[in-house]
Amino acid sequence: MTSDPDKKPPIWRRYFLWGMPVAGIAAAFAAGIVFWGGFNTAMEATNTKEFCISCHEMRDFVYEEYTGTIHDVNRSGVGAVCSDCHVPKDWTHKMIRKIKASKELYGKVVGSISTPEKFEAKRIHLAMNEWERMKATDSRECRNCHDFESMMPEFQRPRARQQHLNAMETGQTCIDCHKGIAHSNIRDRATDEYLEQIEAPNPDFIRAIPPEYLASLDRVEAKEAAEAEAEKSAKTAQQEAVQAQIAAAVDAAIAEERAKPSGEESTVPAGGGSDIGGDIDWTSIASADLKLFYPGQASFEWVQNGKFHGGARPLTKGGDQCSTCHAKELDMIGNKIVAGGELEPTPIPGKRGVIDATVQAAHDAENLYIRLQWPDAGHNPAPFVDGGKMDPDNQIKVAMMITGTGIEMGDQVGCWASCHADNTYMPFDPGADAIVANGDVAGRLAAQDTVTKYISESRTEVEVKGRRGKALGGWDKLQAEAQIAQYLDDGTYLDLMRVYADGSASNGYLLEQRIVNDGEIAASANLSGGIWTVTFSRPLNSGAPGDVPLEPGKTYTVGFAIHDDFAAARFHHVTLNTSFALDDDSANINVVGQ
Repeated sequence: MTSDPDKKPPIWRRYFLWGMPVAGIAAAFAAGIVFWGGFNTAMEATNTKEFCISCHEMRDFVYEEYTGTIHDVNRSGVGAVCSDCHVPKDWTHKMIRKIKASKELYGKVVGSISTPEKFEAKRIHLAMNEWERMKATDSRECRNCHDFESMMPEFQRPRARQQHLNAMETGQTCIDCHKGIAHSNIRDRATDEYLEQIEAPNPDFIRAIPPEYLASLDRVEAKEAAEAEAEKSAKTAQQEAVQAQIAAAVDAAIAEERAKPSGEESTVPAGGGSDIGGDIDWTSIASADLKLFYPGQASFEWVQNGKFHGGARPLTKGGDQCSTCHAKELDMIGNKIVAGGELEPTPIPGKRGVIDATVQAAHDAENLYIRLQWPDAGHNPAPFVDGGKMDPDNQIKVAMMITGTGIEMGDQVGCWASCHADNTYMPFDPGADAIVANGDVAGRLAAQDTVTKYISESRTEVEVKGRRGKALGGWDKLQAEAQIAQYLDDGTYLDLMRVYADGSASNGYLLEQRIVNDGEIAASANLSGGIWTVTFSRPLNSGAPGDVPLEPGKTYTVGFAIHDDFAAARFHHVTLNTSFALDDDSANINVVGQ
């Protein structure tokens, strides 16, 4: 049988593209689609939460920590699952991540984290891997959902606003600050050297501050300024009413006193008849608001340690002041600490978290005059003291400290430079036995059972990090007496003035310890109409050791403390760093000449 020469070949053999049968290309294309669809489906299946927690290691150890966090449940209902944080979105980086993650299968087979004990042993290693990956990519997976350009300061706390501004300006990235937000925070298990390296700003991450961010910042600051002004006006009106009430009560008491027969005992309150600042027209001097908050055991070492304090880097490396981040959130901080917790292991039930006070300052040719006023809050007994009163003789004590020269971070932290972790009632208080056992130091400090406040310069070493279990502070590392004397001559100290409930006062300074040097000071204190009024004066420039000379044209950093309700030691309320200057209304406290 002969073949038909005109018979056409099958269609799949008649058409070619680039030398290949079209049908073959179509078949390969279809197979590719099927393969890719199956591959991608399988790939995406490995990115689901259900897949991630299908093994007991993830379900029992990691997922339990994630449950209930802000990335799991929140007010908006938008949650993030494992892959959102741990798997890149773009294909190339996703494949690289998947290949690297394949060794986790080996870990599953050999059971490297199959028990809680094994998991805890490797936890810091696993965490550091993720920290380093996120640091290298400028927290790429965080920025899939969060972005500086989309942040509105109007909906952030003041501290967050400032830290995000710092991040944009210096090149910080999300993971530098936000470790432990979906899992247990184990940052404190890493060494200080490691954290210093991985959290250092990267110039490549510096970005321009978005105009939208700045506009939002302007709006919220204007709103807060208006609210603060309205609050100040209301307080001023309330204060004026109270002052009128006090003045009427004093006038009545004086009139009654004059009407008494001679020899009858006076009933005018202690300090009420004082003429401290008698020539000052206080009504003409604007008052400045002082918000004093309860600090608990937050020591100078604590605020410098990033393991405890998120603002340690802005403080120690960025030069920020304490008030930069915290000035607008003192109510929240004080109320949180005073209720008990990490920074207050011995809370006093009912003790207030903040004291809202006002301060007026004036001067004449020779003297400084200060007047503080604040509302009394009644008595809340301290449960750890017999009788509930730590200092039964003093319902209140007021302290003012002026920062001298050459003090570490003195302009940033003010009087906080003297609050150390080994002071009395602080976490590393050495106790009476240890003090007595160190006879040389105890003799020089004339200390029997307490360590008073001191500045770091007075010690050869102050432990801040607590490396290898070392106690924080440096109470027993005293500088040589000659060096202490030199610091005093140089003005490296905190000038300290204290006023007591009966109107008595002391003048001194803080250097290697608290020194009372009988420097010139006059004071009065009285409680009337539920308001405490404390007034004191001292020479502008006495020339005495421990007195910071006050001169026009200079701005000083000061701090105030109030021990109310018979408190002593660290159970006080304090201000953050506060600027103070003569005849300069740009300072927080303007000392007005009269």
